Amino acid sequence: MKLYSRGQLVFISMISAFIAIALMAGAGILFLRKHNAQTSAQVPEVASDVVGRISESPMAQDNAPRISVNTADIVQYTDSERENITVYERLNSAVVNITTETVAINWFLEPVPQDGGSGSGSIIDTRGYVVTNNHVIENAYKVFINLADGSQYEGTVVGTDPENDIAVLKFNPPRGVTLRIIPFGESGNLKVGQKVLAIGNPFALERTLTVGIVSGLGRPIQTSNNRIIQGMIQTDASINPGNSGGPLLDSQGRMIGINTMIYSTSGGSVGVGFAVPVNTAKRVVAELIETGRVRRGMIDATMIQLFPALVSYAKLSVSSGLLVSRTRQNGLAERAGIKAGTEPVRYGSSVIYLGGDIITSVDGRRTDTLADLYAALEDNKPGETIVVEILRGSTKSQLRVTLADRE
Repeated sequence: MKLYSRGQLVFISMISAFIAIALMAGAGILFLRKHNAQTSAQVPEVASDVVGRISESPMAQDNAPRISVNTADIVQYTDSERENITVYERLNSAVVNITTETVAINWFLEPVPQDGGSGSGSIIDTRGYVVTNNHVIENAYKVFINLADGSQYEGTVVGTDPENDIAVLKFNPPRGVTLRIIPFGESGNLKVGQKVLAIGNPFALERTLTVGIVSGLGRPIQTSNNRIIQGMIQTDASINPGNSGGPLLDSQGRMIGINTMIYSTSGGSVGVGFAVPVNTAKRVVAELIETGRVRRGMIDATMIQLFPALVSYAKLSVSSGLLVSRTRQNGLAERAGIKAGTEPVRYGSSVIYLGGDIITSVDGRRTDTLADLYAALEDNKPGETIVVEILRGSTKSQLRVTLADRE
């Protein structure tokens, strides 16, 4: 008999134990494989069977209403979410990104093209007409219209209406391409609290959707060029730089406004945005396409907005209104009976004629400022007759004035 040392015995014991463990593991694997083979025929696909046939369970039949679940319905949406998704998927391709080039003069007095601003716009006609804000394309040397499919076209400015901050552009789509358009809605029956959606290109992030409500109606907002746009829609839907010119939509996907500006101290959206009502756009867009400009009526007279020094010097009985300094000789205002001033005084580099009528109301709207006058006549055409309330000395009277064409 061969004798082993103590160390050799320990080594042999370890080898034997390892072999035993391996044999046991192999037997377990064979058992599991055999078990799986027996049960796989009974339950071919556990996940799909559970999802598709919950209602067939005896417990479901006995204790609960029958439930039928389809894998396509695992992700559920609320009614509001479905509206948002539907509007975006249907109309986002009708919203364009507008970029511009401007011209600067270098040190050698040479014109140098440079990047201008960017904004958004809505395709409103399959012929390639786009409505946007005037300030998006103002002073542009070139205008480029970028579509959802990545194609870019050079556009032309068809017409502008700075008083309402609206512009119409045109590009020529390739033959055979059918453009998606944004349909006009109605802004005359909006309600505060109504859901609205805005699609645009904020910070050059193309076709972004934001959602909010109508926060206010009929807001008179002063633009950066000191014009006042009447009847603006206020919304808390985020409107950031780059959203300008894009559509404000109702829950059916109809345009109710043109996103125009935000009120912000930081330059970002703080929940106070404004849109030009679509009824204003509908009134001016057709005229811009036809003639390139909007014809508006005007009282053919030179008027001075009252200010404290003038009121004190002329000893006027009112502190606000528009002083008629001059009228056009034999013009419509003069023929209507409006009286101009006769006493010239110098104020800075200007000459003001004192003694004329003071206009306090035009077409039913109080006119404390020149901006009030422009706002009152914004929707009046040349040749229309309006009522003008005047103060002559201490006597108030009303005159019917036919409007001239504002250049």
